[in-house]
Amino acid sequence: MKNLHCVLAVVAFVGLTACTEDIKIDVVEGEPMIGVEASFTDELKHHKAILSYSTKFYAEEEIRMLSGATVYVTDGLDTVYYYEDAERQGYYFTDLVAGKKNTLYRLCIEIPEEDGTIQHLYAESLMPNNVDYIDSLVIKHFNGENDTVPTTFFMDTIEWLYPYFQSLPDPNIIYMPWISINDSLLTDTLTQRMIIPVGGYAGYYINGPEMQAANKEIPIAYFRRSNLKDGDSIHARLYSIPADYLTFVYTLLVSSGSNPMLGAPANVSTNIQPEGKGVGWFFTASAVSSETVFRK
Repeated sequence: MKNLHCVLAVVAFVGLTACTEDIKIDVVEGEPMIGVEASFTDELKHHKAILSYSTKFYAEEEIRMLSGATVYVTDGLDTVYYYEDAERQGYYFTDLVAGKKNTLYRLCIEIPEEDGTIQHLYAESLMPNNVDYIDSLVIKHFNGENDTVPTTFFMDTIEWLYPYFQSLPDPNIIYMPWISINDSLLTDTLTQRMIIPVGGYAGYYINGPEMQAANKEIPIAYFRRSNLKDGDSIHARLYSIPADYLTFVYTLLVSSGSNPMLGAPANVSTNIQPEGKGVGWFFTASAVSSETVFRK
């Protein structure tokens, strides 16, 4: 009888999956807006801004990039310009420059229109504070209070990366780790990044004896052990990000996907102004980094 139940279950499943068809939902299309992806940090580097035009919901053509704009950030005293890449339309980079922690920056975008007018977009972001250094990085087994999906699925084949440093007393600090192995970035998209609010552990020595005793250690990345080789160089960069950027990343993740019946469609938040003219986000961040070498 048990086998019969299994057969009936399989037949029912096949019947459900065999009669499927695409469902196209009518979407009210608005006017095209300017897509903005821009950042400015306290790292000495070429900071990037990407400008494009929004497309229709079911559009299949390539995204149209925005060329010829004037882009800059200012703190009210100093102004830093982004210059368009000669080989990639819509990609803008600064000269080598570093921002300052605890400073409010305003992104300004000026777009020439066909009628000779200039469209102005802007956004503001306060660069958060950060610690000056990480004492060390350690690769070991997960030791948190609750098990995790990767550990459960892969059993004991996962190694976790733990930073050790004295955290600042500010409970609003939020970290976004960027992890590299042998100079190859593993977290090159938002869907691959962890977001870690320090919260109640502000002022603690992160992953130190007090947190270990409470079984509350905080890892910032994990690796399949089979993918690690003796001598691999692991580099971690912890970006301290604004709380509103955390909200943007979260809404972006839960709203992404191509199936509106299984996702959570919503208008993703934006800090680009004026309202209704731009989408995306401009954020500032301060960074601290460290590296270690994996030994089997």
